[in-house]
Amino acid sequence: MKCESSKHYWALWVIVAAVLAVMGAVSAQETAKPSSYAPVVLKENFATVMARMKAAKPGVMKRQMDLLNERYDLSNRPARGVAMSRGKAIQEGVRVKLPKGMTWEKLAAMSPGEIRKKDLFPAGFLPLPHPNHWEGGMVFPRYHIEEIKKQVGRDLTRFDLDYDLPDHFLPEYPPPIYLTTRPDLGDVSQGKVVTTDNYYELFNGILNPKQLEGLRLLVTPFPQQQFNQTDDRRSARPSLGVSCFDCHVNGHTNAATHLVGDIRPQEFRHRIDTPSLRGVNIQRLFGSQRALKTIEDFTEFEQRAAYFDGDPVIATKKGVNILERGSQVHFMAEFQALLDFPPAPKLGIDGKLDPKKATASEMRGQDLFFGKAGCASCHPAPYYTDHLMHNLKVERFFKPRMINGRMASADGPIKTFPLRGIKDSPPYLHDGRLLTLEDTVEFFNLVLELKLSKQEKEDLVAFMRQL
Repeated sequence: MKCESSKHYWALWVIVAAVLAVMGAVSAQETAKPSSYAPVVLKENFATVMARMKAAKPGVMKRQMDLLNERYDLSNRPARGVAMSRGKAIQEGVRVKLPKGMTWEKLAAMSPGEIRKKDLFPAGFLPLPHPNHWEGGMVFPRYHIEEIKKQVGRDLTRFDLDYDLPDHFLPEYPPPIYLTTRPDLGDVSQGKVVTTDNYYELFNGILNPKQLEGLRLLVTPFPQQQFNQTDDRRSARPSLGVSCFDCHVNGHTNAATHLVGDIRPQEFRHRIDTPSLRGVNIQRLFGSQRALKTIEDFTEFEQRAAYFDGDPVIATKKGVNILERGSQVHFMAEFQALLDFPPAPKLGIDGKLDPKKATASEMRGQDLFFGKAGCASCHPAPYYTDHLMHNLKVERFFKPRMINGRMASADGPIKTFPLRGIKDSPPYLHDGRLLTLEDTVEFFNLVLELKLSKQEKEDLVAFMRQL
């Protein structure tokens, strides 16, 4: 009887253990599912995290630089006779590498389906991953890190990774500032990077008090995901944070990169090439995919969400800066709306070339832009944007694949960026995957199946350099 009772209890425990094991497996499965949220409570102390990431950094950067060298010709080859507004050389030539044995002419003669089937879509036309896509976050070019450290003592160095694209493919630094309200002054930056140290002396007497306060807020650092005062950061020391103008330097761009905060899971998040703020007064959409309707919306969104990967829980932990819409956001937006495009001496008041000033190649390029190439259907004069979103459906040309932590698949609709002043804003496309205007023309020639000749491509580039 006692033996039977023992057997009964043993069987019962076996059943309970099996149930618990199943529950544990289900729980583990539930835990393993992707989450929209970042972990709030860290399981490693800061010193351990920093040591681990520092040790991994050489491998992280080698992996990214190997990818870039595999995709592109990264040599420094400046174009002759053309430069950015303050004189920095523009890089020339197609830098995207073709598959072995392929030419651009052969590739353009093939259908999207054939290119996809034979896996011939150039690697440089695929989405570009973040320098460390698994980690993400704001990353700044070295020259900006050094300038900010010199001026105000803030250190924007990350201990886990560095910026990846070579300096010669980036916008000039510092970029000039042109104001819609004072075109007579030309570049009002006086060749300086505008910060909390000098904004007042540079702009007092040029801006009204509201605009001056808006500019102050745009150069003031606030906590951000990687740069904050908690132990969940990627700077060696606690940081005051970043400012709007750490990416949009002087109201333009230094090509600082980040990941969009709107998408989950991590591998589907798009790399961001920081867009210029020049000409926001004529734009009607803000954010490459967000379709925010006003510059006020964009300004507030950046502080509340984009700074913290769209995660308000983490934002609260790290010190989110809640801007007051009726005054602070309004003042910041009012200053941004004054930022003008750079002068374009060859353009008339209609935004098109003056035949008396343009070369024959530039005039042919303009004819192509408004004709055979169809560029003007999305980029009409005078500012060369239609204020809409368009889906290029580039996924027609390749099969989805993982690239350094980035799932290359459908990008979806992207807003039409203005082309005025485009020579000052490399690299190109929303994620910076196209290093030169020549790369950009080849990309659209293939994706839109335009079948342009070599001379027609050169003429289009010549035209866009004058915008």
